[in-house]
Amino acid sequence: FQRELCDNLRMTIIPQNAFQGMNNESLTLKLYKNGFEDIHSHAFNGTKLNQLILKDNKNLRRIHNDALRGATGPDVLDISSTALESLPSYGLEAIQVLNAMSSYSLKRLPPLDKFSSLLEAVLTYPSHCCAFRNLRTEKQNLLLSIFDNFSKECESTMRKPTNEMLDDSNNTSLWSAEKNVHLFATDEEISPYSYSTIFDDSEMDSFDFEYDFCQPKVLTCTPEPDAFNPCEDILGYSFLRVLIWFINILAIAGNFTVLLVLLTSHYKLTVPRFLMCNLSFADFCMGLYLLLIASVDAQTSGQYYNHAIDWQTGSGCSTAGFFTVFASELSVYTLTVITLERWHTITYAMQLDRKLRLRHAVPIMLGGWLFSIGIAVLPLFGVSSYMKVSICLPMDIETGLSQAYILLILVLNVVAFIVICACYIKIYIAVQNPELVAANKDTKVAKRMAILIFTDFTCMAPISFFAISAAFKVPLITVTNSKILLVLFYPVNSCANPFLYAIFTKAFQRDFFLLMSKLGCCKSRAELYRMNYFSAYNSNCKNGAAATAPSKASQAFLLLSALEK
Repeated sequence: FQRELCDNLRMTIIPQNAFQGMNNESLTLKLYKNGFEDIHSHAFNGTKLNQLILKDNKNLRRIHNDALRGATGPDVLDISSTALESLPSYGLEAIQVLNAMSSYSLKRLPPLDKFSSLLEAVLTYPSHCCAFRNLRTEKQNLLLSIFDNFSKECESTMRKPTNEMLDDSNNTSLWSAEKNVHLFATDEEISPYSYSTIFDDSEMDSFDFEYDFCQPKVLTCTPEPDAFNPCEDILGYSFLRVLIWFINILAIAGNFTVLLVLLTSHYKLTVPRFLMCNLSFADFCMGLYLLLIASVDAQTSGQYYNHAIDWQTGSGCSTAGFFTVFASELSVYTLTVITLERWHTITYAMQLDRKLRLRHAVPIMLGGWLFSIGIAVLPLFGVSSYMKVSICLPMDIETGLSQAYILLILVLNVVAFIVICACYIKIYIAVQNPELVAANKDTKVAKRMAILIFTDFTCMAPISFFAISAAFKVPLITVTNSKILLVLFYPVNSCANPFLYAIFTKAFQRDFFLLMSKLGCCKSRAELYRMNYFSAYNSNCKNGAAATAPSKASQAFLLLSALEK
């Protein structure tokens, strides 16, 4: 029996008992292209539903949890092209076919045990199919939980000649054979795992061993997950879930400490200090990105498929993506400026009129901020996208503009790395002069430069190599493996920079202990730093007054002090 109701935009609800009184035959309800907004409780009470077609009801936002209570079925439910945000919690057990294509508001699914009979699902989002990947039907689960030695029985059944199987047409079920064997047996003689002790007569008669078990139906789901969104949690690997917390706490704590000490110091804000504040803020933002990713991964672990759409299409992923691109670009830009400033200071050490002043550094860094913000904002306006992958990086290269965007970022980062390397090589050549610096100082400077370049290379090289290949649509690494790069290599600079550029320097240690002395701690250590600072300052003033021209010793002092800033 079939009932069709369509193209009636004035009907906004389906009330209780709307179809009560129809005959007891299987009913197909085709209720499409109407103005339905809400389906009330017990709306299909008293019906025996075969198919319930609700497709193309554009305004349908709610089906009451008890809408199917009192009804039998349906076997087929079609809610495609609707505005439904959730499925009812009752009545899904009988559904064998679910069509929810183009239902973009349906971002979460009910508990999977509700779909005990589902065989085919056509959904909107690939991540939802991850939920059904290992889901078996209720009948399969029951059989597999009881029997573990059916493979031999299946093989013997499938080897039977056609005529032998036809001869057994009146007795195809194994249950009847078992009944004959145990016809005169007592209860004690019947095996506790015999079929008759598990199933009642009606279930045994309706079950066909060859069809229902030897050739079981497999649940199919479309669209299948793609390479960008595999069926896994945000971080994929368990060890990354632990490691990312250590790394993000290190980045946040280290950079916050540097910012706090530099901004509260009573000493004059010099160009190196100003640049270090910018670098620490950029790396602090990278720590926030890692913290956000780690937090969402911990909350959605094991059920990411049910949160993927909300996360990747929501403000959370956009915020995380903005943080990481902004932080990455501002960090690279500031590292380049710091390196150029050091090179400039050493090259023109004796020409005070060419010294870089704060009034020069501020507009330079303002340009870096505007550039970094602009680069980070572009994916929010359709140039690439942060929604492509769960880790919220701009990996969308479908359009030519998006591809050019990714390549621009990567090329600029490679150029910045080359500039940094070239400047440090020039600095090393200048400092290496034996007339200026002693051999032990030469070795110390060389080691420090090597560490700075190595950390930059460790951070940039793997990411740039694999990202450039992916930008040309020849990916050499999967999204799953790229998460290893995200945690182990991507934040290397953010963790190392506060130590290499600030915490390990004598100037920062002096400022740190002076700050701690204000809080009542480390007063003796702070006093020692004060005495050393003023004695060094007085000594430099006397030497400067006595010298008629810049000596090689004073030039060497300037070279080394530039590297210690």
